[in-house]
Amino acid sequence: MDLMRVLIIDAQGGGLGRQLVQALKQKHEDLEIVAVGTNSIATSNMIKAGADVGATGENAVVVNCQTSDIIVGPIGILLVNSLYGEISARMAEAVSLSKAKRVLIPFFHDDNIIVGINDYSIKKLINQAVDEVSKILDQAS
Repeated sequence: MDLMRVLIIDAQGGGLGRQLVQALKQKHEDLEIVAVGTNSIATSNMIKAGADVGATGENAVVVNCQTSDIIVGPIGILLVNSLYGEISARMAEAVSLSKAKRVLIPFFHDDNIIVGINDYSIKKLINQAVDEVSKILDQAS
């Protein structure tokens, strides 16, 4: 199997992205993890957590969505102006139109209500996201 490229997108402080990078690297050392933050703090925190490469901003999201096999991040990366305004229309469109598989983590904020899901802890949501990435990798091998 070729090296799978996982794009992790996060905003604000990059705390979710940092935890995702750590959890994915722990379980799948052979992944190429690209961390893209909507701001430099988010990117920096994901790089410190062990991402292979990092980039920041709208264009980085657009370019990396085109070349990744899996995209992981909060569900807000699909919603224009979400994550306190850090997701632009161009970013949301790039994530939506990407040919990558998307593993989206639901959070209850930004005035969006997602029915049919539970309000799990961040740790539980990250574990579930890592499990979903593992399923995708298993199907690809």
